[in-house]
Amino acid sequence: MYSEKVMDHFTNPRNVGELENASGVGTVGNAKCGDIMRIYLDVDDNQIIRDVKFKTFGCGAAVATSSMATELVKGKTIYEALQVTNKAVMEALDGLPPVKVHCSLLAEEAIHAALWDYATKNNIEIPGLDKPVNDISEHEEEEEY
Repeated sequence: MYSEKVMDHFTNPRNVGELENASGVGTVGNAKCGDIMRIYLDVDDNQIIRDVKFKTFGCGAAVATSSMATELVKGKTIYEALQVTNKAVMEALDGLPPVKVHCSLLAEEAIHAALWDYATKNNIEIPGLDKPVNDISEHEEEEEY
């Protein structure tokens, strides 16, 4: 059973779309369930995430966790965004069924992949950020979201 917050973020997702000229873009996927998440970050000169958008192909929990993840990083510094974990996403949604926990992991990984892209484009190091292992390159991902 899904919480009211999960249902709200699924039926009324926040920050849906894409950002042209995004500061960082992260795309991750889970071959087991078929979920694909892409997060776009717009980072200002003070390294604050002034805008964030997402596109997700997947189940309701994938949409809800993507939506909540964007809410959790918007207005935060890149260092604060790095601290957003799958546990924080699940707690903000009042929990997920055990079989849907992987969706919150994807949300965390998508944030990290977008931060990695931002750091790479700007030739900076973000302490604690490791190169994403679940990143899907532009050529491997599906076109439809």
